[in-house]
Amino acid sequence: MARTFDTVTVLGTGVLGTQIIMQAAWHGKKVFAYDAFPAALEKLSDRWAWIRQGYEQDLPDYTPEKFDEALTRIVPTSDLKEAVGDVDIVIEAVPENLDLKRKIWAEVGELADERTLLATNTSSLLPSDFADASGHTDRFLAIHYANRVWTRNTAEVMGTAKTSEESVQAAIQFAEETGMVPVHVRKEQPGYLLNSLLIPWLHAGAKLYVTETGTPEEIDKAWTIATGTKAGPFAAFDMVGFNVASHIALANDDETVREFGTKLQKALDAGFSGVADRKGFYLYDENGKITGANDYWTEDFDK
Repeated sequence: MARTFDTVTVLGTGVLGTQIIMQAAWHGKKVFAYDAFPAALEKLSDRWAWIRQGYEQDLPDYTPEKFDEALTRIVPTSDLKEAVGDVDIVIEAVPENLDLKRKIWAEVGELADERTLLATNTSSLLPSDFADASGHTDRFLAIHYANRVWTRNTAEVMGTAKTSEESVQAAIQFAEETGMVPVHVRKEQPGYLLNSLLIPWLHAGAKLYVTETGTPEEIDKAWTIATGTKAGPFAAFDMVGFNVASHIALANDDETVREFGTKLQKALDAGFSGVADRKGFYLYDENGKITGANDYWTEDFDK
C-alpha cells in the first residue's frame, strides 16, 4: 500500500542537509529544516544561493520562480517538537558522531508520530548502531544521498535486520517522489555501495598528501589526466565538504588518515569547508568553477 509523503523534516542544515531539504521542496513537499543552532539557520540564505546556481546550471526545468516557490515550502526551526511532531518522514543529516546520533534519535523517537518513517543519511556508520535509540526499529533505515543531490541523484536505501519490508518500500517510494533514483542496498554495509568504493580512494589521496608525496593539485592532476575523469580526490573532498570528510577520517584506524582529518578540522575552524564556501583545496568562483589551488595546503611543502 502506497504511503503519503506530504511533509518532511531534515535534521541538520549543513552542506548535504540543505541539499536534501531543497530536493524535497523542489518536488512539492513541505519541509521543516531543523538545526539545534539558530546561527546555522541564519546561514541558510547562503546555502540556497549556492544550490540555486547548481539548479540553474544542471536542471533543464529550472526557473527562478520555481526555485523561489520551493523556498516558500521550507520552514526553518530550532524547535524539535515543531519539526518532527507531525510529519511523514524524518531524515537525519547531523555529523558522523555515534553519540550525537543516538542522542537526537532518542529525542525524535519520543516526539514523532507513529506513522513517521525514520531515516538516517549517515555516511559511514551502520543504521543498526543507533536504530534502537529511536525506539522504532521496524521503521528505521538509511537513505543515503550523494553530494549535488539534484544531478547526482542516487538514493541508497538500506534497512537493518529489524526494518520492515513495508518501510523499505516506503523509502523507495519517497525517493522516487523527490526525483531520486533509488538503489536498494540489500545487506547492511558501512559506506553502502557508493562510499565503499569512494572512501578508500579519497583516503589514498589523503595519505599521499599527509606524507608530502604530492600536493593536492599534483595528486589530482595525476589522477584526472591518466584516467580521463573530471575530478581527483581533492576536488572530490571539496564537493563532499570538510565536515563530513573530517568525521570519517578521524574515525579511521589509520594514523595518517586521522592526521588528515585533523587538518580538515583546522580548515573548518579557519572558516572554510569546500565548494559551498568557495574555498577548500581549491578556490572557486561564484559559479563553483575552480579558479586556482588554495596555497593554504602547501605552505609547509619544500621547506
